[in-house]
Amino acid sequence: MHSPNVGTQPTLNILEVSAGALPRNSVSRSLTQNIINGLETRHGEIALTRRDLSEGLQFVDQDWIVANFTPEEDRTQVHRDTLAESDKLVDELQRADIIVIGAPMYNFGVPAVLKAWVDMIARARLTFRYTENGPEGLLKGKKAYLVVTSGGVAVNSHVDFATPYLRQALRFVGISDVEIVAADQLNEAAEKSIEAARARIADLIHTTQRLHVRAA
Repeated sequence: MHSPNVGTQPTLNILEVSAGALPRNSVSRSLTQNIINGLETRHGEIALTRRDLSEGLQFVDQDWIVANFTPEEDRTQVHRDTLAESDKLVDELQRADIIVIGAPMYNFGVPAVLKAWVDMIARARLTFRYTENGPEGLLKGKKAYLVVTSGGVAVNSHVDFATPYLRQALRFVGISDVEIVAADQLNEAAEKSIEAARARIADLIHTTQRLHVRAA
């Protein structure tokens, strides 16, 4: 979905990352779309990039590690081809002003393909760097909305390992402004949980200040 630029109003660049295995009838996808719709209404100008992880994603393997740790000036065409998908994912993230992630909870954690996405975007010198004081994220000034859904586990409970992991992964690359939208324990009270999540989204969009974004 792309809204045309009008006048000098800068475009709000949104990256949607959908991690659920079900491309249809997905609670997490429905809620991320609610967020995107609200942001468009609030801001007026958006450019949306959709990254659907259900279509599959590269996993870290020996070839990827070798290519990633080879200095850029020494990389062969094979190295560059190996890193091409990761480079594209990093570029999507760098260009985004807002990241909206739909993350259903599978067996207390994130879907394997969402962990793969984190592995692909956690790139030294691109999204973080090492300093004398430890790692420093390079993607500062961005905002993330994290939609976490679950069948039985309560979000932020002691057995929720998905939400704190994603918070830390985003913080590691410099994204510390993260809002959590929970639609949890859907097996017990789906309608109530979804209604609460939608109310949370409406409140977040309503109370968020109009975003100052980079002009195209």
